[in-house]
Amino acid sequence: MAGAAAAQDNYEIQVYGAETVPAGDTMVELHSNFTFEGSKTILDGVLPTEHALHETLEITHGWNDWFETGFYIFTSADSTYGWNWVGDHIRPRVRVPESWHWPVGVSLSAEFGYQRAAYSPDTWTLEIRPIIDKQIGHWYLSFNPTLDRSFHGYSVSQGLVFSPNFSAGYDVTKLVNVGLEYYGSLGPITGFDALYEQQQQLVPVINLNFSPEWEFNFGVGVGMTRGTDHLLVKMILGRRFDWGRKRGSESK
Repeated sequence: MAGAAAAQDNYEIQVYGAETVPAGDTMVELHSNFTFEGSKTILDGVLPTEHALHETLEITHGWNDWFETGFYIFTSADSTYGWNWVGDHIRPRVRVPESWHWPVGVSLSAEFGYQRAAYSPDTWTLEIRPIIDKQIGHWYLSFNPTLDRSFHGYSVSQGLVFSPNFSAGYDVTKLVNVGLEYYGSLGPITGFDALYEQQQQLVPVINLNFSPEWEFNFGVGVGMTRGTDHLLVKMILGRRFDWGRKRGSESK
């Protein structure tokens, strides 16, 4: 259980939508979260998460109407160990173009990178994230049936781990969207872990739609199993830059 409890990754708490960054644009996002109730001691060499502040810088560039690349810098800060670099990831992503007129949005990302052993029991990991979403009137739904694979660390022997994410949001006004996000890590696809060893987290959220250039998401995460951090708050603040291009000049 020590390894399972330490494995929670709270650096980028986000359910992805299928849309990619438009061609030529760059999206800069700051992912922030603070854990009020989490692990309290060093487990298998991994530092505790309680009262830790995680700050992640994500920079994503759109190359055309179906391909983008994202880059992450993870950091962690607390009163005991100070502010430290945790690791870096890179994430190419492809999507089904809107010109294909599919009834749902579909994209696929592959995120690969390194995290220091003091902050993650798995140092080199790969995430394969299919993304399916749909806007239905005032409702927005997104499902990410994610697969994780460790190449160095505690979870190597588990092979592919099923880590589904889901979000449902409702447009209260043009500005305000409220919703619920779910994050799970259920165990190897060959046989899920016992429920108390799984990671299960619900996050009520509010999204503010200031403009197409801005992104704002705030939520309170509640862990529902022993292997999950029990209480945290998270915020995502993003800004899209078009570098002076006219909005009508995007690739189609």
